Amino acid sequence: MPARPAAPASRPVALVTGVGRTVGIGAAIAAHLAASGWDLAFSYWTPYDTRMPWGVEAGAAGAVAAQLAGHGAATAAIEADLAQAGAAEQVFDAAERQLGPVTALVMCHCESVDSGLLDTTVESFDRHFAVNTRASWLLVREFGRRFAGPYGTGRIVALTSDHTVGNLPYGASKGALDRIVQAAARELAHLGVAANAVNPGPVDTGWMTGQLRAELAAQTPLGRLGTPQDTADLVGFLCSPRGQWINGQLLHSNGGLA
Repeated sequence: MPARPAAPASRPVALVTGVGRTVGIGAAIAAHLAASGWDLAFSYWTPYDTRMPWGVEAGAAGAVAAQLAGHGAATAAIEADLAQAGAAEQVFDAAERQLGPVTALVMCHCESVDSGLLDTTVESFDRHFAVNTRASWLLVREFGRRFAGPYGTGRIVALTSDHTVGNLPYGASKGALDRIVQAAARELAHLGVAANAVNPGPVDTGWMTGQLRAELAAQTPLGRLGTPQDTADLVGFLCSPRGQWINGQLLHSNGGLA
């Protein structure tokens, strides 16, 4: 099916990865963009949630799509295992086939299993880098290969983290992601694409214990944790025309966490 022709009144298309749960940051970002006039393709991978403590949220993809449609967005829900090298191309193919060319790439996907220097397995280390680093590079590469303008409208945003102690493979793979995004800010400059990484700080989407929530809230000046909407507000700004001048940055949206 060919991509729909561009028209002055058409909505731009954003691709948001890692939208597996309605309470997640990815879902909040997708909803914010939909309300701001974007059509949305989003990816998810149910087997990841299956092995996480929170488990699978039944019907999450349909619920997210319905919420986005309520904002007037056309949607494409794409299940994809980003640990596979061919997944990035497949996701872009599906997004373009259903919605048209992608103008903004927002990467919220992750592999995150707590382990430290001494107890991380080689298999876990490799999977973290396959999902958090290699897949992100391949998605950025695919975006750069396909982006056709208009000049100055392209956006890449990646969610990152500075957590490393007791979370070594996650933090290390996210650190490598930061460098990929910084490279994109310069190497895709000829296309008019702005690329930034956002560290959202501690955001509880159901994975924190009560003790951890209390400890982290006490370390922030406002005495609270971040919310998915906090992150969505910043990403929405970066993807808007007003966010064009912010490029090649690692932005800490963590409430002043000390």
